[in-house]
Amino acid sequence: MVGKKSKTRRFLGHVAVLVIGILMIYPLIWMFMSSFKPSDLIFHTATNLIPDPWTFENYATGWEGVSGVSFGRFFLNSFTIAGLATVGTIVSSALVAYSFSRGKFKGKNLLFVVMLATLMLPAQVLMIPQFLWFNTLGWVGSYRPLIVPMFFAVQGFFVYLMKNFMDGIPKELDEAAKIDGCSFYGIFGRVILPLSVPALITSGIFSFIWRWDDFLGPLLYVRGTQNFPASLALRMFSDPTAATDWGAVFAMSILSLVPVVVIFITLQKYLVEGISTTGLK
Repeated sequence: MVGKKSKTRRFLGHVAVLVIGILMIYPLIWMFMSSFKPSDLIFHTATNLIPDPWTFENYATGWEGVSGVSFGRFFLNSFTIAGLATVGTIVSSALVAYSFSRGKFKGKNLLFVVMLATLMLPAQVLMIPQFLWFNTLGWVGSYRPLIVPMFFAVQGFFVYLMKNFMDGIPKELDEAAKIDGCSFYGIFGRVILPLSVPALITSGIFSFIWRWDDFLGPLLYVRGTQNFPASLALRMFSDPTAATDWGAVFAMSILSLVPVVVIFITLQKYLVEGISTTGLK
């Protein structure tokens, strides 16, 4: 009797989670299905989830792009910005995290607290000073303000994440590496980095998604339609003075989600992989 009650509760729990999950992703499902509707019927048949008739014209129109620039170029721009910025974030954050985890120097704890405090600083506070600085350097109008700082500026969230992972690696491995003649940085390259792959990939996933979705940064610094990433290109389909091609907007929005979804599904196992277990192996 107790077993049947337990199974019933578990079944009802799964049903509840399924229903909540469907409600959460319904807007995405609606956008996906609407991308196959004729643009002039999308909002007239908004309550009908299934397109009638089906059309792929929105994808063809959207891929042609705007202002003579193909959406493929916008995708390439997004990959360039997000990819290079992610590499810079991982490299800089890993070095700083290793210093906090294994380094011994005065004021380490204070510096770590200050770094964590930067997480509570709104990005809008830094927007104007950064723009003035990059404008003085002559970087406005290029990708450099979106990429170069990632190789040198500390990303507090990623440093905190990586440091916690590195703290879980047994320090006996460091001592064994020292006996074999490894220096402080040799231990980082030969021991800590290989065992920190889950943390590095986790940081990379978050960083890539954030940079891919970034709208304000490219809006401030990027000039020229041919240099726009996908986030800005989607906005260009909307024209307040004329009719907005919502079919093309939805179609390209769906395509813009594909890289993020593929990366997340492919690398999701690293999000939960324990660094301590990896180190002990």
